[in-house]
Amino acid sequence: MMTPTYHIVPLADQGVLIDCGETIDIEVNRWIEAAALAVRAAGIAGVIGIVPTYRSLAIEYDSATITQRELTARLDALLVALSVGQRRSRRWRIPVVYGGEFGIDFDDFRRRHELSRDELIARHTAPDYRVFMIGFMPGFAYLGGLDPHLHTPRRDSPRTRTPAGSISVGGQQTAFASVEAPSGWHLLGRTPVRNFAVGRTPPILIEAGDCVRFDAIDGARFETLQQDRDWLPDWEWIESGEANP
Repeated sequence: MMTPTYHIVPLADQGVLIDCGETIDIEVNRWIEAAALAVRAAGIAGVIGIVPTYRSLAIEYDSATITQRELTARLDALLVALSVGQRRSRRWRIPVVYGGEFGIDFDDFRRRHELSRDELIARHTAPDYRVFMIGFMPGFAYLGGLDPHLHTPRRDSPRTRTPAGSISVGGQQTAFASVEAPSGWHLLGRTPVRNFAVGRTPPILIEAGDCVRFDAIDGARFETLQQDRDWLPDWEWIESGEANP
């Protein structure tokens, strides 16, 4: 892929941002992922935090160890030589109960798009979604690859509380939440998967660059899985090019 246009800009006095603009694009996101891996592998003295997003990479550093000018020069050299190729990623199977008490916006959402219940579920479970980033709240996964027919503006009135495990749609994205949180997205269903859990190693299961595929289940299966404290979702290795954009 071509190197996107980027700028390295300061973040106060202890960070820099590699900024690729405002567009949500899978190729830009893959480049950001490759940049994050390259910075980690370089082991630059003084770098203490690396946070990838859709189209930027924030890097926190210790200014007593490395200056901003020195860090920017090291990053420039890394990025000029950066190559984005195929890599293995994890494809997670995430069970979801759609509609009813588990997805209170499901019926309004399907009527808005003139779809039957089965048609909406089929469209939402068809893609391999790319995890563009984890953010907003602990374990909240922003997913790219939503069927264009399901793109929907966010709600006019956000809710102050939505359940942990909510599966939702907002704009051109779908997402799943790990903890109870405010949200202006449309709630289609719920999963027993908790992407973030205090005391678990690692605390975050699904990371940026992974893929997610949703599987429809019923309420009884949801309750069984939620009661099983040792249960974790299945995953498999795939080549990064196998996932749908």
